[in-house]
Amino acid sequence: MSVSSPASVPAPAVGPGPTQADLLDFVRRTAADAELIASLPLDPEGRTWVRLEGPGGSEAWLIGWPPGTGTGWHDHADSVGAFLTAAGELKEYSLAARLPTDGWKTLELTEGVDRERRLPAGKGRSFGHHHVHEVLNESPDRHAVSVHAYYPPLPRIRRYSRTGPVLRLEQVERPEDWQ
Repeated sequence: MSVSSPASVPAPAVGPGPTQADLLDFVRRTAADAELIASLPLDPEGRTWVRLEGPGGSEAWLIGWPPGTGTGWHDHADSVGAFLTAAGELKEYSLAARLPTDGWKTLELTEGVDRERRLPAGKGRSFGHHHVHEVLNESPDRHAVSVHAYYPPLPRIRRYSRTGPVLRLEQVERPEDWQ
């Protein structure tokens, strides 16, 4: 299913591509559109999503998160991005470490690289290339809804498993895997 951004959320005019700040501004404005947020069908079992028209050729998504769901550890490869919680609350666990981009299967992380952020409704963040994180709805009984934008459009997503300090590359997904 695909919808374009509502008229109340115009895409900003940008040069060669939107910046992290442009993407964060877009997700803020989009999340403020109560009618759009309420239009997302919510499933009690799994995440739901609708593709949006992002600014300046970016890829954007409106995502519904049932209680207890999450993404698992992943990155967005060469894309920068932003996301914001529009309803409910999400939690982001991330790594404050620059990882090699390719050519590895297992890494042992050093102490002090773990970060944790609570993102209640209205809160979000932007991130740079190769940002490794997982996003969760830890609520036992409430859906969350969020808006995400990436530029350039996602060329791949790398999925990881994590056991203590060991991060292991498990899978590389391409756009045809999730569209």
